[in-house]
Amino acid sequence: MTDMLSDEPVALEVVRSDTVYEGRVWNVRRDEVAYRDTTIVREYMDHPGAVAVVALDADDRILVIRQYRHPVRARDWEIPAGLLDVPGEDPLASAQRELAEEADLVAARWNVLAEFATTPGGSDEAIRVYLARDISAAHEVFERTDEEADIEVRWVPLDDVVDAVLARRVQNPSLVVGALAAQAARAREWETLAPADTPWPRRSPAVGAPRT
Repeated sequence: MTDMLSDEPVALEVVRSDTVYEGRVWNVRRDEVAYRDTTIVREYMDHPGAVAVVALDADDRILVIRQYRHPVRARDWEIPAGLLDVPGEDPLASAQRELAEEADLVAARWNVLAEFATTPGGSDEAIRVYLARDISAAHEVFERTDEEADIEVRWVPLDDVVDAVLARRVQNPSLVVGALAAQAARAREWETLAPADTPWPRRSPAVGAPRT
């Protein structure tokens, strides 16, 4: 029997840690780390982390939204998502807020579907993807500005979204991970889902928090 595949958390001595750029949402940090018999220097994005939502209706359709993303110069298809930038807010509450704000929807049933690190070599951003079911309209319609002002909303069959992922027509990471995880979890009769309040030990630390 082979060992279960699992990432290994490692606590190395951080000899020095400096914020070399302070941004509006995230910073850039430079760490000096004791590694084996030397010291290595690594710069990375100090990110608050995020949550994303696979909203699935009774017909196995996923809610997707399209909006402009300036760094990639595209209006890409995504799932509702947002930064964990409200101090003290629970990740599930953040996900519920994002679903309401971006799609005017609420859900009665929530589970943890997946978690992933977006760029382990250059960022500490971790994203938790929730599965939201038993969907209904929110009582409040939110005003949207900037890139969210012209969001396009569409319900698409899960298998069609997976086809778009595999054909490389959509490349937003939360959508890619969420759609593939949802299809795989459905094939296993949702046995891989976790409770919505499952602890998240690999959640991104708060921006600017001391590193050990």
